[in-house]
Amino acid sequence: MSTPRIGLRCDAGPRRGVGHLVRCLALGEEFLARGATVELFGTVERVGWAAAQLTARGIPLHPGPDTPRGLVEAARAHRLDAMVLDSYDLDPAGAGALRAAGVTTLAVVDGDTRGQDADLYLDQNFGADTDTATGPDTSGGTVAGTGTGTAAGRLLAGTRYALLRDSVIAARPAAPRMATAVGRPRVLAFFGGTDAVGAAPVLTRVLLGTGHPMELTVVVGRPEIEADLEEVTPGRGQTLRPVPPTDALPALIGAADLVVSAAGTSTWELCCLGAPSALVCVVDNQRESYHRVVAHGLAAGLGELPELAAAGVAGRAARAAAAGTLRGLLTSPRRRAALSARGWATVDGQGRARVADAVLSRTGVLNR
Repeated sequence: MSTPRIGLRCDAGPRRGVGHLVRCLALGEEFLARGATVELFGTVERVGWAAAQLTARGIPLHPGPDTPRGLVEAARAHRLDAMVLDSYDLDPAGAGALRAAGVTTLAVVDGDTRGQDADLYLDQNFGADTDTATGPDTSGGTVAGTGTGTAAGRLLAGTRYALLRDSVIAARPAAPRMATAVGRPRVLAFFGGTDAVGAAPVLTRVLLGTGHPMELTVVVGRPEIEADLEEVTPGRGQTLRPVPPTDALPALIGAADLVVSAAGTSTWELCCLGAPSALVCVVDNQRESYHRVVAHGLAAGLGELPELAAAGVAGRAARAAAAGTLRGLLTSPRRRAALSARGWATVDGQGRARVADAVLSRTGVLNR
């Protein structure tokens, strides 16, 4: 049996963030566990933590082609059986060019497929399996939800397919959290590997502004964020501890009584770990998923970052509302336990295995 050769095409950087890389790494770990060869094509700029993740897994990093022709040439040069495309910026024609060259192609999307013609589409967002949404099929129509025909075989939709890293899966508890009262809750705040939009200082001030005692740990993605946090003074009964991005994040999540985070790919990690969470929508493409997750009680909602960071009456009102939500969570063990139970039941940690099965079944190389 020959060894599958898998390419991952994504980028990471201080302003781009590391969400695309993290979910590609999760899928890469699954392929590696099955004996496949995995290579990453892209840029990893000024994010030492992210580069170290590749090195630790033995995944080589190659320049990331941006054109359809470049993608095909890279796939041929590295004899790839399949290519995973996870980018909002690549030319959408790249997926079809790879398919035409005989390379099985998985496009990771967040609702909008951008017109890509891939063998498979992965939309791991909550509720994506009930969408009547979007994406071309080979007959020139659209992929609609998980309906029949072409769509049923090409769209992997919903949290059943959430991509989670080894460290998260290993830390998944056997059951969700119990309702436990704590006088000085341990709170963890993190906003992606780089906090590209500067959410940490805003939410740190909102958290401490609740006036509730807490041990607050904030993951600091960039030096500028750390400098801003140095100007924040905790109140009575409160402590503030900044920490750099760390491989121990699942352990920090597991130890926290409440987690505050951005409504991105980390949402599924928090659900899998049964972490009582409050989310902030920090960029436009998170908005739909954010509202769905909050509406279904998988996490509490704190609003959108531009509103929370705004000056004047509107900004003060948004921050006061978010502080009220946080105060309710900090003082209610039952509410935290309810969030934990719903999140834990929604993401089982087996999504990447289901995705790998689907990809390998489309190639001529099976290795399970």
